[in-house]
Amino acid sequence: MNEVLKKIVNEAKDIFDNIKRKNKPVLKSPIRSLSNVRYDSSDGFFELNGSMKSRTLSANTVKTFAQTLKMMALSKELIETEDIATKREAYYVSKNWAEARFKEQAESDTVMDDVEAMFQVNREQLGFTPEEKGGDIAGKLIVIDKNPDTGKEIRIDCTKFGSGAYSIPSSVEELKFETNAQFILAIETAGMFQRLVKHNYWKKSDCILISMGGVPTRACRRFIRRLSDDMNLPVYVFTDGDPYGFLNIYRTLKVGSGNAAHINKYFCVPKAKFIGITPQDIIDYKLPTHPLKDVDIKRIKDGIKNDPFVKHHKKWERALRQLMQMKVRAEQQALAKHGLNFVASNYLPDKMKKPNTWLD
Repeated sequence: MNEVLKKIVNEAKDIFDNIKRKNKPVLKSPIRSLSNVRYDSSDGFFELNGSMKSRTLSANTVKTFAQTLKMMALSKELIETEDIATKREAYYVSKNWAEARFKEQAESDTVMDDVEAMFQVNREQLGFTPEEKGGDIAGKLIVIDKNPDTGKEIRIDCTKFGSGAYSIPSSVEELKFETNAQFILAIETAGMFQRLVKHNYWKKSDCILISMGGVPTRACRRFIRRLSDDMNLPVYVFTDGDPYGFLNIYRTLKVGSGNAAHINKYFCVPKAKFIGITPQDIIDYKLPTHPLKDVDIKRIKDGIKNDPFVKHHKKWERALRQLMQMKVRAEQQALAKHGLNFVASNYLPDKMKKPNTWLD
């Protein structure tokens, strides 16, 4: 029996046995927040610290309890039939669950996340697939996929898309790779990615370009992780110089998040190094800036006070404090002050030669 299926069946049996014994059944899952994670740089990602939350069947919890069991049943059906459902489809399936149906998708997503955490697996293993786009790829990489109808291998050359790019699929576990590139460059914005593609930066620098499009999706993170591990490639991350780029995009890619601590080991990229806009770059390159917003200041303070990654890496704490003292933030595109292609001709080559300017 599939291991995930076995976990679902065993949990259902425990609940059934408790009810037969006239005991109140309990559902337990890890608390998903930064307060319940630990960070060990030797492991390279946020791990759960052990605190659990319990939901005991009662008059007050009966609906959520029923929704959780129905979500488990849906997952069991998907696994047994080798089918899949998007998060949106799962929400609409619930409309057949009478009083257990969800009013909004946010409710459905939360229960799905609880089930995922309960069994310490990712939602793809439960049969649920993301709807969001994975990310775009250009450069010296051949992706080996399979034709779903024939099972034959398909070789996708990421240098052959002209002004376009290869899009990461929602599931990347079966992909194989061939490359002689020297590194992976993960880029925050689609605009900067397009600029580097247009001017063949991947060819000049012997690399693979990946557009994250903001906070990278799970498929994008898993793709980068597998590509990095399988091909033994370093990963360099290029984001804006702001708390969002630092703590939401880079940190999530490198070590994961508190909300997904139960699956960070699959989706984070411990090898990642930050070569994006630092507070010192703003000064050295005399970049145009924008004032920090209240939300930026709050994010910095929260990061310094509560984020295990920031607490461990003093370089990051110093960078965040420097940014708050400067009271500004800078975008990747600010480098265009020195010329539209300055980022490819000067900034990135200079960064690659000076590892002491990186944040990791």
